[in-house]
Amino acid sequence: MLDRNFNNLYIALDSLGANRLRSFLTALGIIFGVSAVIAMLAIGKGAQEEILNQMKLVGVNNIVIKPKSQEKKDNTSNNSDQKEPESKPKFSKGLSLADAMSIRRILPTVVAISPEMLLEQDVIYGSKSSKLKVVGVEPAFFDINNIRITTGSGFNEKERIEGDGVCVIGSDVKRKFFISEDPLGKTIKCGTQWLKIIGVTEEKMISSTTKENLGIRDYNMDIYVPIQTMLVRFKNPSLYLGKKDGEDNSEDRNKSPQIFHQLDQLVIQVNDADNLSKSAGVINRMLKRRHNDVSDFDMTIPEQLLKQQQKTKDVFNIVLSAIAGISLLVGGIGIMNIMLASVLERTREIGIRMALGAQKKDIVMQFLFESVLISLSGGIIGVLLGVSGAYLVDRLAEIHTIISPFSIFISFMLASAVGLTFGISPARKAAHKNPIECLRHD
Repeated sequence: MLDRNFNNLYIALDSLGANRLRSFLTALGIIFGVSAVIAMLAIGKGAQEEILNQMKLVGVNNIVIKPKSQEKKDNTSNNSDQKEPESKPKFSKGLSLADAMSIRRILPTVVAISPEMLLEQDVIYGSKSSKLKVVGVEPAFFDINNIRITTGSGFNEKERIEGDGVCVIGSDVKRKFFISEDPLGKTIKCGTQWLKIIGVTEEKMISSTTKENLGIRDYNMDIYVPIQTMLVRFKNPSLYLGKKDGEDNSEDRNKSPQIFHQLDQLVIQVNDADNLSKSAGVINRMLKRRHNDVSDFDMTIPEQLLKQQQKTKDVFNIVLSAIAGISLLVGGIGIMNIMLASVLERTREIGIRMALGAQKKDIVMQFLFESVLISLSGGIIGVLLGVSGAYLVDRLAEIHTIISPFSIFISFMLASAVGLTFGISPARKAAHKNPIECLRHD
């Protein structure tokens, strides 16, 4: 039995070798179908991992509030003035720590809240200097943004309340200023202030595309200080009272008052994803009431944006899957057509084999072997083409792709199934031919 199958396989290989070009053209549909399947699965898996990484960056169940620029606010006011010329510009104190404390006190769904103050300073250590961002944060900032402190420690209660001159530096700051030495305990000069380093954060891999899409900065190049330290040592509290020293408010009453935001960002973490939209609505109304109905802030929910992005990519993957499926279907139909034509061409050969003692199952196995071999060879070429295509997409188009052994296995199974399914009909047709009529065929 085994010898007969080997003999049938040998005859199938001999037949395919005698018609190499036709066999290759027959396999083209399978080649493109398999390569499309591998590329689609690689892009889909890469997109899924990218979304998960972005989720880790922005945190889970977070609401992000950022102050609106004065220019945007003035444009909004101008549009309102065109509709209601009698309305007077309203005063707002801007986004402040008082807003953060009010939200934490009133909203029961809030788990953690992280106000942030950001200031660019000239940072000096020894002979090295660079312009970096000094960020005033609460200890909750590190948990909300999934940032681990790998060396040293975070801010204790005394440092947080008293505004001590301490800081936690990003991994790239350590790499820039402390190449061959331990930064813990060292002091760096930020602007006019000397800060003692008490911790170093882990490195966060953030691509430029991710930073642009999510509107986040490079955490690795930041210097973190307690928010009280930022207030006491760096920023001027008088700027957040709504006017500068010596400013004459009667100069132009119709002009929008200058807003000095105390906070550069406010991140609020709620207890459940289902409460995100409701909590955002309550916070929006609360802030508008506190800011005298002035829309001087923007609110976003990164998780919902990422989920919408995932849905878009899922649709893209479905389209790719449909293309791959159609290509495999066309490839299977092509195999069946060529095999039917081959059966017609080799009618006399079939008659001779049956006259010499070949059974119907031998004829069936011969043509099935040919069909499956065409599919498998097309599958191998398709795998190589798909892997190469996924690599080029990753390198040239900067779309993250991940090729898994599972996708290659699935591709081979699909190629074999197509060859087997579409090869049965021609094989059965060949086996059921009358040997006498086959021998008479010219």
